[in-house]
Amino acid sequence: MTVTHATFTLERTYQAPPARVFAAWADPAAKARWFATPGGEHELDFRVGGRETNRARPDGTDKVLTFESWYRDIVTGHRIIYTSTLYDGAELATVSLTTVEFTPADGATLLTLTEHGTFLDGREDPDWRRQGTGDWLDALGADLRRDEP
Repeated sequence: MTVTHATFTLERTYQAPPARVFAAWADPAAKARWFATPGGEHELDFRVGGRETNRARPDGTDKVLTFESWYRDIVTGHRIIYTSTLYDGAELATVSLTTVEFTPADGATLLTLTEHGTFLDGREDPDWRRQGTGDWLDALGADLRRDEP
């Protein structure tokens, strides 16, 4: 039985105004394009007290990974704070608190994401989470470029 605590911060600059980047988090269809696992299930209720669920089967296995978040604070265009759990099958793997900030930056947006995580019994590693989070922030960037006006 092990517990590992870790904090990381990732930054990305997107060539879009903060309102547009924020909307990519708030709109269920937009969020599913860059966040949901292909072939998985994604649900988003984007409001304070709302829940987001992302379920997937990695590498065609029978085991289901379930990432579930609860929105704790939303300041439109500026900030999102949520708490999350990740289950590996029926086993709790991670509990985390995440803050996403949207800062104007010369016609673009500086997105700063900070996550504080508790990683349980080796079911997830902080480096895996950091890498996976970076990958979906990159997917957000690709989605924003795809939808450029």
